[in-house]
Amino acid sequence: MSKRGASPPPGGALIKRARSGSPAPNTQIAISSSNNEREQGLIRTIKRTSSLEAPIISLSGSHGAEILSCRFDPTGQNIAACSADRSVSLWRTYAPNTNYGLIANLHKAPILDLQWSLASQVLYTVSADHTLNVTDLTTGQRVRKLHAHRGIINSLDRTLAGGAGVELVATGADDGTIRVWEGGDEGPKQPVSVYELGCPITSVCWSADGASIYAGALDNEIHVIDFRKNEEVYTLVGHTDTPTSLSLSPNGNYLLSPSFSSQTIIHDVRPFSPSPNRIHRVLMGAPAGFEQTLLRGAWSKDDDGRRVGVGGADRTVCIWEVESGKVLYKLPGHKGTVTAVDFHPKEPIILTGSKDATMLLGEIEPSIGV
Repeated sequence: MSKRGASPPPGGALIKRARSGSPAPNTQIAISSSNNEREQGLIRTIKRTSSLEAPIISLSGSHGAEILSCRFDPTGQNIAACSADRSVSLWRTYAPNTNYGLIANLHKAPILDLQWSLASQVLYTVSADHTLNVTDLTTGQRVRKLHAHRGIINSLDRTLAGGAGVELVATGADDGTIRVWEGGDEGPKQPVSVYELGCPITSVCWSADGASIYAGALDNEIHVIDFRKNEEVYTLVGHTDTPTSLSLSPNGNYLLSPSFSSQTIIHDVRPFSPSPNRIHRVLMGAPAGFEQTLLRGAWSKDDDGRRVGVGGADRTVCIWEVESGKVLYKLPGHKGTVTAVDFHPKEPIILTGSKDATMLLGEIEPSIGV
């Protein structure tokens, strides 16, 4: 029988051999690795739910003023953010999270909203200088500049569902009009359609089939406009103050709208709604604050819209479960109002932008399938 080996020296640290079924090293956190017996700690394992380098990642340093909108691209590999410093920054979602592009002085005033194109390598931006710009992301050059409105443009949305494979871009502005433009890097200087609402518009959103446009306005209502007939079909009521943004659920059945009253409403926009007032859920927990900032909410996409997120003036982002209306998360980390929220198209990752000029990427628990 062989002799047992000598015991380890008294100053050495105890090493545990990992079993074959143990988690990968990137899921382990060493709390302490000191040789002092009193300071020695365990290696705690955290369950990772995404392919991010770390559970929380800060994206900062590119903007000198508040971030007003930030979004993942349709593949989830890239992030774009626009700011009051008139620039757009482009980031990689996954390691090494490089800020690979900064398009400065794209507009002459703060850039209020942006959207990635669904059909080509371009980015749409709207600004307080009354223009809609189309930027080619392969070169970083502006390819189109449209003098779109006579007032500050607050919001834009795009769709490919309108038929013929043409991307259509809708813009809503303080001049009380919704205008629809032909997207892409080439197109006419005149809008395809103009609808006069009569009061300033804070947000626009296309329906799933590309036939209707939802528009949140200063009269506290969400107007549903039939794009083909160019007339208002019905309005969604329930808000006691101005809706700040609109976001359609991945299945196209529900519309999320935060408002200045700190009340977030999910409206049922199916053709035949069981509820007469079309209110599906009323969510509380994301305070709008007194700054009158257009807070942008979003639906989770990895679980087909079981959760929604909205930022607040309390420097946190609130995530609710839609079915129960319960607050699942109240995520801190920012030093200013959280102005924009977006969810990753394929993984349980949330992106937030704030008035502190930074963005945070964080992974959350995957939704449990019913």
